[in-house]
Amino acid sequence: MTRRIALAAIVVTAGLVAGAAAAPAVTSPPLARLVGARLVVGIDGTTASPSLLQRIRRGQVGGVILMGSNVRNAPQARALTASLRAAARAGGNPLLVMTDQEGGTVRRFRWAPPAASAEELGRLGEAAIRRRGNDTATALERLGVDVDLAPVADVPGVPGSFIAAQHRGFSTVPARAAKDVTAFAAGLMDGGVAPTLKHFPGLGLATASTDEAAVTIGAAAAGLAPGLLPYRRAIAAGVAPLVMVSNAAYTAYGGKPAAWSPRVLAVLRGLGFTGVTITDALEPLAATHRVTLSQTAIRAARAGVDLLLFVGSERSTAAVYGALLDEARAGRLTRAQLQASAGRIDELAATYAG
Repeated sequence: MTRRIALAAIVVTAGLVAGAAAAPAVTSPPLARLVGARLVVGIDGTTASPSLLQRIRRGQVGGVILMGSNVRNAPQARALTASLRAAARAGGNPLLVMTDQEGGTVRRFRWAPPAASAEELGRLGEAAIRRRGNDTATALERLGVDVDLAPVADVPGVPGSFIAAQHRGFSTVPARAAKDVTAFAAGLMDGGVAPTLKHFPGLGLATASTDEAAVTIGAAAAGLAPGLLPYRRAIAAGVAPLVMVSNAAYTAYGGKPAAWSPRVLAVLRGLGFTGVTITDALEPLAATHRVTLSQTAIRAARAGVDLLLFVGSERSTAAVYGALLDEARAGRLTRAQLQASAGRIDELAATYAG
C-alpha cells in the first residue's frame, strides 16, 4: 500500500494574551472548494485539457474518472494520471482518480485484471477472489488509479435480471454473494485501492439497465432485504470505504431515484456505513427522467450523496459546477452539508490518493 498516507496531525502552540490563552484561528474552506470536492468528472480524449487541469488546480474538481476511451496503453495512462496529480499538487487540493474495473466486459484497462467476470469469479473460493482483487489493485495502483468502482454487490433475483445477463453478479444466493463481494473488496484494499460497492440498495430485481431506461423496482422492503446482505457484510468487515447509489427508483423507499432519495441514504447509514457515497453516472439519470444535468446533480447533492459522478463532456461538468456553487451561495446547499461531505471525501483521499 505504497500510496496510503496517514492523516497529518496539526499541532498548534497557543500564546498567552493578557493572561488568557489565545485560541488558534480556524479557517473554513471556501464554498468553491467545498462544492468542487464533490465533483467526479470525465475527460475528453486521452490527455487532460488545459481547462480541466486549471479546474483541478483551483479545487473545482474532486475526482476524475477514466473510461476506456481515455486510455490506450500503460505508459499513456500513467502519463495521464501523473498530469492530473501534478495539477492537484500545484493547487494544494486532493484528487481521486477512479475507474470501472469490475472484470469481464466492464474493464476500462483491457490489459489489466480481472479478465474474469464477477459471475466467473463467483465460482472460485473466497481466498482466490481476494487474490484477484489484490491483483487488480496492484495493476491499478501502478497506473495511478486510487478508486475502483467495483465490486458489483447486486444479487440477481428475478428472471431477466440485466445484472445476470451481463454476468456482473457474483451469485444469485445472497449469502454467497455477500462473501464474494467482501472478498474482492478486501483484496482491492490489500493492494491499496479503494473498492466501491454498487448499486445500493440493489439492482438485482431490475430487468432493464438504468443507463437506458427509467427503472422502478416495486418490491416491498422485505423483498429488497436479501439484496442488502452484501452491503451489511462488507460494512461490518470494514471493507466498504465507498458505496455507489443506484439510479433506479424504489417504491418501498418513496419512489424517487435512489440518488435523489434521503430515505435511501438513511437506510444505508442505518447499516452502519460511515464512508463516502457516490452516484452512478448522472447523465443517464438526467436523460431518462428528462431533467437538466445541473438539476440532476442538485437533487443528488441535496439528498446527501457525497460525490457526484459525471462521464460526459468537460464543458457540461463545468456548467454543473457553476449551478452547484450558485445553490451553495444561496444557502440551498448548506455549509454544514458541504463540510460533512468534504470531510468524508478528504479522509478518503488522505488514505488512498497518490
